[in-house]
Amino acid sequence: MWRRIYFLLILARIYFALSPSYLHPDENFQGPEVIAGRVFSYPVHRTWEFTSDHPIRSTFPLWLAYGWPMYILRWLWEGFGYEVSPSVVYWTLRVLMLTLSVVLEDWAVQELLPSLRARRVAVPLIASSYVTWTFQTHTFSNSLETLLVSWSLVLIGRIVEDKKRSGVFASSILGFLIVVGVFNRITFPAFLAVPAFSLLPHFRRKPFSLVFIAIFALFTASLAISIDTAFYTPGEFTFSNLFRNPVITPINNFLYNSDSNNLAQHGLHPRYQHFLVNLPQLLGPAFPLLFYVRRSNLNLPLLSALSGIALLSLFPHQEARFLLPAVPLILSSLWLPRPPHLKLWISSWVIFNLALGTLMGVYHQGGIVPVQMHIAKTNETVSHAFWWKTYSPPIWLLNGKNEDLKTIDLMGMPGEQMLEKVKHKLPTCRTRKPPKADKGVIYLVAPRSAYFLNPYKEYLGKTQEELYLEEVWSYRKHLNLDDMDFGDDGIWSTLARVVGNRGLVIWRVSRNCWGKGQSSA
Repeated sequence: MWRRIYFLLILARIYFALSPSYLHPDENFQGPEVIAGRVFSYPVHRTWEFTSDHPIRSTFPLWLAYGWPMYILRWLWEGFGYEVSPSVVYWTLRVLMLTLSVVLEDWAVQELLPSLRARRVAVPLIASSYVTWTFQTHTFSNSLETLLVSWSLVLIGRIVEDKKRSGVFASSILGFLIVVGVFNRITFPAFLAVPAFSLLPHFRRKPFSLVFIAIFALFTASLAISIDTAFYTPGEFTFSNLFRNPVITPINNFLYNSDSNNLAQHGLHPRYQHFLVNLPQLLGPAFPLLFYVRRSNLNLPLLSALSGIALLSLFPHQEARFLLPAVPLILSSLWLPRPPHLKLWISSWVIFNLALGTLMGVYHQGGIVPVQMHIAKTNETVSHAFWWKTYSPPIWLLNGKNEDLKTIDLMGMPGEQMLEKVKHKLPTCRTRKPPKADKGVIYLVAPRSAYFLNPYKEYLGKTQEELYLEEVWSYRKHLNLDDMDFGDDGIWSTLARVVGNRGLVIWRVSRNCWGKGQSSA
């Protein structure tokens, strides 16, 4: 029975992996966009993490995760005489993350749990979590961190259990994974700090295990530093650059995040944010079960998760996705309620994950990627695309059009200021003639729920405003949760506006030469 359930849950994972929701800009800007710019020479937007004097993001794990599939796609497409479309790369990476989740994450859970009975509970439980459906199928560094933490724990367990041999192979792979994990995210050691103590008795008996961990860690670190130095150093790379001015991104990252002034720019949270807000948000009905864990159930995965959360809680900037590695570890260590409470708990678990899975996996900023792909395919010459009340759009999906098309991210700018920015790029009116757009049309991409734009929409009648908007294309499965103004509009009115008028719209912006404030002489 549980195998059938697990198979159905894999189908659910496939569905959400192939839904273009957009959970956070980092899933593009801290991963595929950077590598795509190098592999395909796409014009890309490199964020401050990659452009500062002391870059804090390593490209080494990005090449390992995304570089090789991009190179394979380029080789295949060029072999047939075609250029690779960014949409092909995007969906290939989604399928890759789905495959890594199904194969490596589920396999690691089975390796960590010795009991068949525990596996039959843990694997479907993790496979039915909306975190697995959504975050783990997106290109987050946190998603890669989840796999690296899980398999590091598997290797630690194998080394500790091997009483007769040094475990050279497992130790070597562990040394490699530790360095990849640190260069991927500096939060990685927090999840291994406590489990690593279990290796100390083994090192005393088999010191060669520690030696091989150190050798492979040093080799991998040298390779990672070389790749980052080559990436960030202008001009041709030479080994003299490596010795004179090496780029060690984990140190830069640690120093940056050690300064509270830097963290304040990204938002400061109370120390209890992870435990009392983020963890319940990720676990839902499974969170209360943590309080019923017996001391005998404090296995390696649970110790890793709890110690990792505790250490991450020391830092004042706390986002829910930072806890992704802890989710499968916790879910694999819980005991479900006994009958008659079991059916009620399962019902609440299903409802919670279906609701959050649909929201985060389908509708959350779900129109951004489809809109970019539509703009990439349009035959219309577009000079500027203004994005308002959305997350930052990934410009690498424009398929080279961003060489001429300028994407301007206005985020949550007040409406009047936004219109001034747009008007500044529009051609001026000519006497008794509409303005002439020599360099291309202007697009405004905004949620349909942005009622501020209603007076400017052409379908509402001949507007008296200075601008008018003509709908070009829209994507219905889009919700903008950052546009919730409960204070001014009330709860029900806000939900009716945002949910009832969901969707992301491309508007063609024109200047109304017969509208308010314009001369028609």
